[in-house]
Amino acid sequence: MSIRHGLLALLDQGPRYGYQLRTEFEARTGATWPLNVGQVYTTLSRLERDGLVEAAGEDEEGHQFYAVTDAGRTELRTWFDTPVPRTNPPRDELAIKLAMAVTVPGVDVSGVVQGQRRHSIKALQDYTRLKGRALAGEPRPGTVPSASNDLAWLLVLDQLIFQTEAEIRWLDHCETRLAQQAETLQARNAEAARDGGAAPAKRGRRMRA
Repeated sequence: MSIRHGLLALLDQGPRYGYQLRTEFEARTGATWPLNVGQVYTTLSRLERDGLVEAAGEDEEGHQFYAVTDAGRTELRTWFDTPVPRTNPPRDELAIKLAMAVTVPGVDVSGVVQGQRRHSIKALQDYTRLKGRALAGEPRPGTVPSASNDLAWLLVLDQLIFQTEAEIRWLDHCETRLAQQAETLQARNAEAARDGGAAPAKRGRRMRA
């Protein structure tokens, strides 16, 4: 729903057409989540269907403008005032991959974890460099420099950095879990081997008796 409400937030500042909405959305998020114009117009059609936006005329070049309605403003304020729910977390591809890896025979789970960690560390380094440039006042290519856009981009970068740091910590934890499981399995196998070796001897003593 973030695209839907993101477009409402932009339209709350005045009528805009599809390409303008796409450009401004990407400028405020640092193009972290790129949109295509088709996606924008599909969302606008749904918003119009739901009575949250309405057509607001065309310019000389034929661009169709859209404006937010009173119902749309109410929807937007409700979105801002309502916490993002965590009861139904979005699907995480990495978590699903590891959950599948530990249940599929022949998969090098440690290799999967180590490969992902290397990738995540590189991503963290890239995000950190981007943040340094943003703090230095260097504009992001393809965006319109402004104080509000710069702050929005920094907030997005902070979220990406915190999220990636948490992912790396989780991967470390996964590796510890895997090592603990391997030790437990090894101990069980050793115990089973000892028990298996003792049983025949007992049967042999009973037979001699």
